[in-house]
Amino acid sequence: MSKAKDRRDAERALRFDVALANRIIERFGLSNAFGHASARIPGTDSFYMPTRRSPGLASAGALLVVNTEGKILSGKGTPNSELWIHARIYAARPDVGGVVHAHPPACVCLTQIGQPHRVVHNQGGGFHAGVPEFERIGLIRTRELGDLLARKLGSAIAVMMRGHGITTALPDVRSATAAACMLEESSAMQLDMLAAAGGDPARIRAYTREEAEGLSDQIGTRVVERAWEYYSFAVKQKPLGA
Repeated sequence: MSKAKDRRDAERALRFDVALANRIIERFGLSNAFGHASARIPGTDSFYMPTRRSPGLASAGALLVVNTEGKILSGKGTPNSELWIHARIYAARPDVGGVVHAHPPACVCLTQIGQPHRVVHNQGGGFHAGVPEFERIGLIRTRELGDLLARKLGSAIAVMMRGHGITTALPDVRSATAAACMLEESSAMQLDMLAAAGGDPARIRAYTREEAEGLSDQIGTRVVERAWEYYSFAVKQKPLGA
């Protein structure tokens, strides 16, 4: 009886986190009517994902269970057409427990001016290994495109998608959400620095690979816990569409 209760409690907690992650990416301006966050159900090839509506409206009781083949296992409603982003990353990366896909404006701007993400402040250190770019235009609405995106992501924790947005993939949905927020913050700073430097990227004092590696813990457990606490509280204060 105790093990069954523990499983139910863990399921409820994970559902709550997925719903909250979706509301976070909307309230913090990473997405509005579109975008989605998901979490792998531990020990399975399936994941929790919201239905096809704004992430700002996600609720724990209205999540779908989808597997890596794109099949809906339970839940009512229609999944987002880009469910393949999540399905094929989970298929390719057994280490990934949380995926966030969003459309943060600064990240999109970087892809459209041909600038790769560079580490320009401490919290960007989590991206020291680089953020690859998926150059193909359009939505990820097929298994084949999902596989292509997963291959471009490789072993990285995030991928930029030209003119589209970003996808983060980490061991849990809280980390994936924090990484998405941090990547947008870092990209916005990079754009501001580029503007202040008269458009000359050579004038930006980006961190070296060695310097950035020393800050790799910026998406570590302790930092994510602190960030999640803040995001969770702030979501309650921010209105939908703020």
